[in-house]
Amino acid sequence: IGLPDDWGAGYPNVTIGCTVENQRRADERLALFASLPIVHKNIICQPMLEAIDLEKWLDDESIELVVAGGESDRCARPLDYAWILDLRAQCERHHKHFEFRQCGTHFIKDGRLYTLPVKELTRQARKAAINL
Repeated sequence: IGLPDDWGAGYPNVTIGCTVENQRRADERLALFASLPIVHKNIICQPMLEAIDLEKWLDDESIELVVAGGESDRCARPLDYAWILDLRAQCERHHKHFEFRQCGTHFIKDGRLYTLPVKELTRQARKAAINL
């Protein structure tokens, strides 16, 4: 990875995010992400395709925010609200900010599958009022 010559421990005005959609990608990408000298880091679990355990990565003080959300499209894979709540709980235990950005088009809550119009995905996520 090529960083500017004056990068040092990272620029204080730059935030860099790492996207992970499942556990395999989280383990692969976050191992590299953790090794990089970045002052402000975000983890973006969007589209979230399965439950993801981020516990071992959340002790990193440079991780400031975890974002989660589902896919939008009629062919989107389902997002289970239980995965979102689990990820939120992990963030709460580690005192990290958490944002639920959008439901998936196919959204599972309490074992029931809902199909939501794309225009409603962010509104429904905000309506959950679970951001930390």
